[in-house]
Amino acid sequence: MSFYRNDNMTTGLDNYADSSPCAQEEYVTMKTITAVVYSLGCLLAVTGNVLVLVVILHNRRSISSTDVYLLHLATADLLFALTLPFWAVDAVSGWVFGDAMCKVISMLQEVNFYSGILLLACISVDRYLAIVRSVQSHGHKRPWMVKLVCAIVWLVALLLSLPVLYNEVFYDYDYDRSFCNEDHSGDFDKTWKLGIKVCRLVIGFLMPLATMVFCYSVTVWKLCQTKGFLKQKAMKVIIAVVLAFLACWLPYHLTMVVDTLVRVERIKLSCIELHHLDRAVLATQCLAFLHSCINPILYAFIGVKFRRNLVKLLAHKGLIKRSEESQFNKSRSSSVAGQTSTTI
Repeated sequence: MSFYRNDNMTTGLDNYADSSPCAQEEYVTMKTITAVVYSLGCLLAVTGNVLVLVVILHNRRSISSTDVYLLHLATADLLFALTLPFWAVDAVSGWVFGDAMCKVISMLQEVNFYSGILLLACISVDRYLAIVRSVQSHGHKRPWMVKLVCAIVWLVALLLSLPVLYNEVFYDYDYDRSFCNEDHSGDFDKTWKLGIKVCRLVIGFLMPLATMVFCYSVTVWKLCQTKGFLKQKAMKVIIAVVLAFLACWLPYHLTMVVDTLVRVERIKLSCIELHHLDRAVLATQCLAFLHSCINPILYAFIGVKFRRNLVKLLAHKGLIKRSEESQFNKSRSSSVAGQTSTTI
């Protein structure tokens, strides 16, 4: 996941107007910031997603279709977060874990990256069915369908991640460090490379984004026809979900489109522009990776059902008094009028 450009990895950095290669830049400050962000992101994501897994599994007897998707989403975000310490070390010291780990960590990260995005789309469809189509118990009636959808999501994520098996460790003598990245040199048809990138962008981002926008737009329209606390709460969560997704992932994908076009020599930039692009890739990548920390907050912690189950778990473990649990349940019941079955 390194994006520092070197002679092995770059294809469009040499032979500009002055016929000389771009000078290498060592982004010391950005590397340090990247390592800190990855470390904190790993800590927050692991804590939040482990708690989500514990709460959902503790109440698995009353699990809904949304809970199943949240369970898989938390698993994907957790596994994704576990790769961040490797990239934190890579940002500071270069890739020191060998060629085999380069492929394994890259594959693990990509699979959970795509599965997480696809599961977000599944949750939007699930909420659309529950609120717009009033299929409140479709997950209980056909649990096999939810499991099948999750299996397909993981399979598609695996297929989209196969190109990273070509990642290799490159040593750059100018930086005196190793990089774990795709080999952009060689005679492999650049059209195929671009085609693979476009395919992954469409299936792994644009299609899930379109699904989320459609489902949540119709859901908000439906909620606008209702009244009360549930409408206000659900609309706020939906807006937060969409804005967080766009804020975290849209800048990253736009930047990666430009980066890919440069690497396959479809566009050329000046040396200054290339260095700005490198910084943009690092910055947007950090922002995108933080989405695994945001997911538990958006989809679980602010959900009424999750908070009710969390209080129930804490009371069961003796961390809070039973009277506090009863008081919480009464306040929730009066405020949402029996609508706590909906996660969003």
